[in-house]
Amino acid sequence: MLKKIKQTKSEKLLLIFIILLAIFSFISFTLIKNKCLFVEKVNLNKLNFNNTANIVVLNVPCGNVVIELLPSISPNSVERFKTLIKNQEYDNVAFHRVVKNFLVQAGDLEFGRKNNINYTYIGSGRSKYDLIKPETDKPFEFKRGTVAFAKSKNGDAEDSEFLILLADASLFEGEYTPLGRVINGISALEKIKFNDRSEYVLRPDFINSLKMFSDIN
Repeated sequence: MLKKIKQTKSEKLLLIFIILLAIFSFISFTLIKNKCLFVEKVNLNKLNFNNTANIVVLNVPCGNVVIELLPSISPNSVERFKTLIKNQEYDNVAFHRVVKNFLVQAGDLEFGRKNNINYTYIGSGRSKYDLIKPETDKPFEFKRGTVAFAKSKNGDAEDSEFLILLADASLFEGEYTPLGRVINGISALEKIKFNDRSEYVLRPDFINSLKMFSDIN
């Protein structure tokens, strides 16, 4: 006849600890594997605009980011940005500079392309277009969600690189040309890959696409 052996209190506590550890490990693995798990998805089909001429959609690994451009603030820069978007210049270009909880930056069309990324020179590349002058004269509050052109290497011109603020940055006022504001989906940008030790990211996330809202089927 088999005799039932009762677990000691220590054995029961150890079993509970192992079960909790297994659950925690599973949850952690799931979160790491799917960093977009809790990002609110933007359903483009449910968005309505009276005029879509200045609405663009940035698609990133965790979803869509909807941006309203502001040509009344910086007409020449917005026109350049639209040209780059319409020519699909930004597709598969890296978010090469990311400061956690502050900003993400992309748009190096020379050294930041997914199939030809150059970590040595990324952030200093040129587009095939001429440089343009910044438009920083009009007052504009650089709040969370602001989209702006980054400065070129010489500091007094713009090309194709742009940044998006994840926090307010009043010191940017008068220094960078504002292009517009994020109106939906900013949480997807907060999941862009960053480096704790540097602003520049090895094996970065990429822009999937950047399109005019009117060009999305």
